[in-house]
Amino acid sequence: MDNFSSQIGLYLQGTLVTLSIFAITLIISLPLGFIVTLMLNSKNKLISSFADAVVYVIRGTPLLLQLLFVYFGFPLIPVIGKYLTFSRFVSACIAFAINYACYFGEIFRGGLLSIDKGQWEASKVLGLTRFETLTKVIIPQMIRVCLPSISNETITLVKDTALVSIIGVAEILHYSEAAVNREGTPLPFLVAAAVYLIINFFVTVVFKRLEKNYEQ
Repeated sequence: MDNFSSQIGLYLQGTLVTLSIFAITLIISLPLGFIVTLMLNSKNKLISSFADAVVYVIRGTPLLLQLLFVYFGFPLIPVIGKYLTFSRFVSACIAFAINYACYFGEIFRGGLLSIDKGQWEASKVLGLTRFETLTKVIIPQMIRVCLPSISNETITLVKDTALVSIIGVAEILHYSEAAVNREGTPLPFLVAAAVYLIINFFVTVVFKRLEKNYEQ
């Protein structure tokens, strides 16, 4: 018990890193995902084909591989005589943001496809511009349709943050594994499991509240 008490600070530090990666990824990937959707639906074949290819590659390869590529592969790419080098934490955020932006992009695209095309025509008759139609009519309906899928992806994101330990980012699972190896007890793994469950509990509550608001 004394050993566990002495490790509380490390567990809190690891939890903070986990939450930081989760929050940064969500903040970047959601708007980026909508941009991906717009690119996928673009009438410009070059743009839509490029976006489709990127989404195909990202969805068709493991997130772990993408994480390793950003951290170990990016420094090997010459850019104006220099090389792209990022810290472990930044590399993790970049890989996660790109990965989840592609998944959110597909989710948003599905939401857009579920909306009747007559909505665009009706809005045009009412004198709304394309931007007004998109922001006031289409996007609110799209979000309502997409919320359950976004919720599932967000819960998955919380769990996927454990992958960053592969490049040496010290998050909650990293400290838990170190404690298990040091003390020979599975208790630290239970602590990590509790942290993930607590975070996902709050994520679930938030999304259920959002779904109820959009149903009204």
